[in-house]
Amino acid sequence: MMKADVSEILVAREVSKTYFDPTFGENVHALDGISLSIRAHEFVSVIGPSGCGKSTFLRIVAGLDRPTGGEIRVSGNKVTGPGADRGMVFQEYALLPWKTTQANVEFGLRLKGVSRKERARISRRFIELVGLSGFENKYPHQLSGGMRQRAAVARVLANNPTVLLMDEPFAAVDAMTRQRLQEELTVITATERTTVLFVTHAIDEAVFLSDRVIALSGRPGRIVADVDIDLPRPRQWSELVRDPRFQHYRDLLTAKIERTGAHVEAHP
Repeated sequence: MMKADVSEILVAREVSKTYFDPTFGENVHALDGISLSIRAHEFVSVIGPSGCGKSTFLRIVAGLDRPTGGEIRVSGNKVTGPGADRGMVFQEYALLPWKTTQANVEFGLRLKGVSRKERARISRRFIELVGLSGFENKYPHQLSGGMRQRAAVARVLANNPTVLLMDEPFAAVDAMTRQRLQEELTVITATERTTVLFVTHAIDEAVFLSDRVIALSGRPGRIVADVDIDLPRPRQWSELVRDPRFQHYRDLLTAKIERTGAHVEAHP
């Protein structure tokens, strides 16, 4: 038997998903034979056209949904449901509206039984990391959309997950805020040496953020490209958009998807 690569943090083997759609009264084949692996500290994005199963795949990795076939393993353990080894950042901010920024960041730690003093220390560290120092006592409705998403990222990172899962987390903010958050995310994940699986419909965003980009075809989602992104870090939009390699990766991924007859956005 071949020995597993210990550096492979997340492994998907032949993951498929079929579900019944009551709206149309028929079965939907969402994913077909998705196999991939992610190494420690890699930032991997999954892109593809709307309805290709990107978010479905992420939910299966999170343990929020089950595959029809195949399996997901994290650190060698089969995923059978949600777990502390996977932290999820959703498109919606998913903060508790009656809790302050600090209380939201501490929420998971409190459930784990971490002492008050240690919760405060950890939460302060991650609040500072995401640039929210001074907003510890603000409630979600007192924060901008970008600040709420920073708080959501801090809350997940405070729980020290093995893999950070992100489902189009910047889709709800304006273009300028989105670019700023993307730049900040590259710094945060590099600082924390976080392993990230990121879902987006925008090729530019995927290329900017990632070490690798996985492209899916239209439904059922199948892998049509697995591209290493060789661009310097740290990354700034003002510099990267002038780099011909950035345009090369963007065009390559667009062509790979469009050859399947599907279309995907180049820009966020």
